[in-house]
Amino acid sequence: MSRTHSSTGPSLRQSTGFADTSSPDHVYQLNKSLYGLKQAPRAWHSRFAGFLLSIGFTESKTDASLFIYRSGSKMAYLLLYVDDIVLTASSDSLLRRIIASLQHEFAMKDLGQLHHFLGMSVTHSSAGLFLSQRQYILDILERAGMQDCKPCSTPVDTCAKLSYDGPPVDDPSQYRSLVGALPLLTFTRPDITFAV
Repeated sequence: MSRTHSSTGPSLRQSTGFADTSSPDHVYQLNKSLYGLKQAPRAWHSRFAGFLLSIGFTESKTDASLFIYRSGSKMAYLLLYVDDIVLTASSDSLLRRIIASLQHEFAMKDLGQLHHFLGMSVTHSSAGLFLSQRQYILDILERAGMQDCKPCSTPVDTCAKLSYDGPPVDDPSQYRSLVGALPLLTFTRPDITFAV
């Protein structure tokens, strides 16, 4: 952070509680984003993506969080979700090389083999990976008070008559929280995508 004189006019002013009475026409200009600011996630993603591109990864055209590395027969996939990373590669040596590059550039820890990510449990076997969101689903049902609900073949009421002037929900923040949890379920349950 550098301290600079404001020459842009009256639109910039010192923050309440941080005013410097000896220099009332001085403000701070941020040289980089600070954690917690609303633009920080975009700046972090841009910084991380820029580094990945510099070491040979390309951004997926369909998912801005997915990066792909190809060099001859060598391949690696990196999935970035805020500050969680899932990385897999065609060889252990390539995987170690990428991890070393990332650790040299960023403060990060290798947590080893993937077991849990974004509400998904990952089980490794000789046949491949099995992804399950069973515990995530049970947690959502418990938060909604629906632990004893019965399964149904269609996740949407096909005969519903919706009205825009119905009674408001008892707890809007709980409703928003439950609705916000549903999109992650579509990773392993694409059949509920329309309903979500």
